[in-house]
Amino acid sequence: MNESIFILKGNIVYSKSQTELAICEHGYLVCREGKVEGVYQTLPFRLGGTPIRDYGDCLIIPGLVDLHVHAPQYSFRGLGMDMELLEWLETNTFPEEAKFEDIDYAEKSYKIFADNLRRSATARACIFATVHRPATLLLMDMLEKAGLATMVGKVNMDRNCPEYLCEETSESAEETLEWIKDVNHRKYASTRPILTPRFTPSCTDELMEELKKIQMRYELPLQSHLSENQSEIEWVKELCPWSEFYGDAYDRFGLFGADCPTIMAHCVYSGDKEIARMKENGVFIAHCPESNMNLASGIAPVRKYLEEGLNVGLGSDVAGGTTENMFRCMAHAIQASKLRWRIQDERLEALTAEEVFYMATKGGGAFFGKAGSFEEGYEFDAVVLDDVRLAHPQPLDIRSRLERLIYLADEREIRAKYVNGGEIDLS
Repeated sequence: MNESIFILKGNIVYSKSQTELAICEHGYLVCREGKVEGVYQTLPFRLGGTPIRDYGDCLIIPGLVDLHVHAPQYSFRGLGMDMELLEWLETNTFPEEAKFEDIDYAEKSYKIFADNLRRSATARACIFATVHRPATLLLMDMLEKAGLATMVGKVNMDRNCPEYLCEETSESAEETLEWIKDVNHRKYASTRPILTPRFTPSCTDELMEELKKIQMRYELPLQSHLSENQSEIEWVKELCPWSEFYGDAYDRFGLFGADCPTIMAHCVYSGDKEIARMKENGVFIAHCPESNMNLASGIAPVRKYLEEGLNVGLGSDVAGGTTENMFRCMAHAIQASKLRWRIQDERLEALTAEEVFYMATKGGGAFFGKAGSFEEGYEFDAVVLDDVRLAHPQPLDIRSRLERLIYLADEREIRAKYVNGGEIDLS
């Protein structure tokens, strides 16, 4: 049970806008009934006597948001990084995901993932599981117990994958329905289902039609992949010759935003038509910079997406990415954008620390509603960072300390973490 009201004291930092930080040094952050009541430099008289947790000179930031991560792939992080996407899926991903039919193996693997995610700075995440309903429910149970706010999807695949993972179309739809019923029966407080067709090459038109029916019945959000790799894009053209572009292959079935909150991961090669459709439909982009480099996919034009006013968040994309640490994801986003600016397109300037911090907090948090900020009425997700380990020979201002944390921080800097007003056990 969340305490009805409490106050955190420290150096409070959150995004004032996409390009500007709001900083309140040695200020007070008030939580009431699991939501942010306000940030104050001087505590109002009416709040006198309210419990205060004084974190001294620590930084207090919103909980970070991971818009794209594959839980069953956590076991092979850092392996097969000499391959491109489609070969990597066949060689590493599919054989590993097949193991999750064994519930004992799933429990062992997902426990590692859930424990490490709990101890990280991530408060909210959108997560791919596998095609296996029992293992997906097990993962959701673990994440609920961890106290994190997550959306988890049972993956759908009925073509172009190994026989040992391929579902019949009707089976895939029926298993998804049963999974949703199981989730509703469990009455989770912080764990929600999200429809998860892996990507267009692995889902027939018939399955997409069935998923749309399910989505309309249960009003569910959706996550998938888009324009990640050039070979993948050519494959979609062959499979869906009637589509104008990759995103249109989702949109023809009503699975591309508009009336359903939608995340599309990667968008490395989205063209003008696809960008316009994403903007029109309110699609969220999960930018996964490390994965795009590791699997030789390319570097997404994130600056262009921001300038176009698209919804952009960040994704670790484990195991294409090697870590759940969203500070590393922020750093990779800046570094990748510099390379793109220097060697590919000088019209698109590199990303700043303020911009990637926004994407990792309020930008991605918007998919969950009012999350990722300390503005009044937002869900109270907070991470307390103690950067004393990162010694420096001179005093630094708060903005500089935050920038260093983006490049240098890991779970060792996390002193406390709150999600929906509840404190997370970091042990």
